[in-house]
Amino acid sequence: MLQQTQVTRVEEFYTLFLKRYPTVGVMASSHPAQVRESWDGLGYYRRATNLHRLSQQVVAEHHGTIPSEPEALEQLPGVGRYTAGAVASFAYGRRVPAVDTNVARVIRRAFHPHTGKGTKAEAKVHATATALLPRRAPDIWAFNQAIMELGALVCTARIAKCTICPVRMTCATGKRRVLPQP
Repeated sequence: MLQQTQVTRVEEFYTLFLKRYPTVGVMASSHPAQVRESWDGLGYYRRATNLHRLSQQVVAEHHGTIPSEPEALEQLPGVGRYTAGAVASFAYGRRVPAVDTNVARVIRRAFHPHTGKGTKAEAKVHATATALLPRRAPDIWAFNQAIMELGALVCTARIAKCTICPVRMTCATGKRRVLPQP
């Protein structure tokens, strides 16, 4: 629900949605129009359609349990690399990065400021994100959340707030933007 939707908007729907669909099985057995109707007001209705299809596939292929492996998650409708990484690391403690737009921006600015866009660049960013991950499950979750927040609040798209960035001294972009203190 939070993908491309403000938290305040989701808050209105989240609890009611979970009451209506308390398990993957309940959602899987619901009519697609009913799921779509429950989503009404959140926008991006393809997400509701994919969520319904995902629930049916999880019931049919995974005995009603969301898989923990990113590769299996990516086989589900509407699940891409970022979502698979987020679910695997946040829900299951798997050692995988959750590289969204904010995380990619932080990594590009910190480690690869001259890397362009495209498949090779994305692979480079993802490999760096993987290399940065801590080893222990609780630390993986915290790291992924922290780097997302860093990109959302400090290393923003329009204005990089390098002077307040906690990693500026090791960041390729931050070192250039912040003058050393006397």
